[in-house]
Amino acid sequence: MKNRFIIGVLLPIAILVLLILNISIGSVSIPFSSLLESFFTDDIKTSWYTIIWQFRMPKAITAILVGAGLSVCGLQMQTLFRNPLAGPFVLGISSGASLGVALLILSGSIIGGFIYHWIIGSWVVVIASSLGSFSVLMVVMVMSIRVKDSMSLLIIGLMFGSATGALVGVLQYFSSAQEIQLFMIWTFGNLGGLNWGEITIMFFLISLGLGMNFILIKPLNALLLGENYARSMGVNMKINRMLIICSTSLLAGSITAFCGPIAFVGLAVPHVVRGIFQSADHRVLIPASILVGSGIMLFCDTVAQLPGSEYTLPINAITSLLGAPFVIWIILKKRNIAKSF
Repeated sequence: MKNRFIIGVLLPIAILVLLILNISIGSVSIPFSSLLESFFTDDIKTSWYTIIWQFRMPKAITAILVGAGLSVCGLQMQTLFRNPLAGPFVLGISSGASLGVALLILSGSIIGGFIYHWIIGSWVVVIASSLGSFSVLMVVMVMSIRVKDSMSLLIIGLMFGSATGALVGVLQYFSSAQEIQLFMIWTFGNLGGLNWGEITIMFFLISLGLGMNFILIKPLNALLLGENYARSMGVNMKINRMLIICSTSLLAGSITAFCGPIAFVGLAVPHVVRGIFQSADHRVLIPASILVGSGIMLFCDTVAQLPGSEYTLPINAITSLLGAPFVIWIILKKRNIAKSF
């Protein structure tokens, strides 16, 4: 009953408060009354209305989607591999996306200098990232059919991540300073580069991935006691492993394609949720991860805007700086995090 109250009432209220706080902060000062009025009418200063609904609100919605998607990714990867250090990108999906974007950006010297004016934030980057992550996904899916246990699949995913990371390093070595700068900007992550059309597509993909997670609640709960136990409960490990990988790839791949690689959230939030709710039941953990992850991303984005300043920090820097100490505190408080798996 307590968990239901937290998930159904307290967390949604917290997200609403964080949402209003997030869109009220920026380099342009907008009166709070005008901010609230913009939700019901456009009869306010035109520039303020444009800032709220074309810049701040899309970024806040993006933060909610990113936090929800990555948190659930990390949760199911930690459950599948029974490894507290597993995250959304453990299968090499992010590395594949990075390789696709690196190939695109580092080809600027061949295509011509004009590419620098439009490449970052365009659909070309989204397509390149998607193709890179999809290529790695296909290889991992084939491997998941051939290997018998999830630990072998984890090692294969890590090796693919290392290999694609090495290829990106080679490309950077032979690229110009301007190309490296563009690629590094992409790796910082960005929540503010999407319009409403792109957010709609991203919302559809993330909703599809999250919907698959709710279907997988029973297999994920069975996996808590190991694959052998799950098989004894009638769980088809090959099919469900593939579904979990597809869900993770859909969520992590779409987020990376639109926003770049967002670090730490997927690794940290599941531990935070387990620490708060003291439960291993995915009927609790999945909706809680969606809400807590959304709230944490909104909070991190608010901090990244440096309230009172015209500067904005990279979102990856904030998620890691704020998330790492909190997870360390959770682990020290719990002392034995392995009991959660």
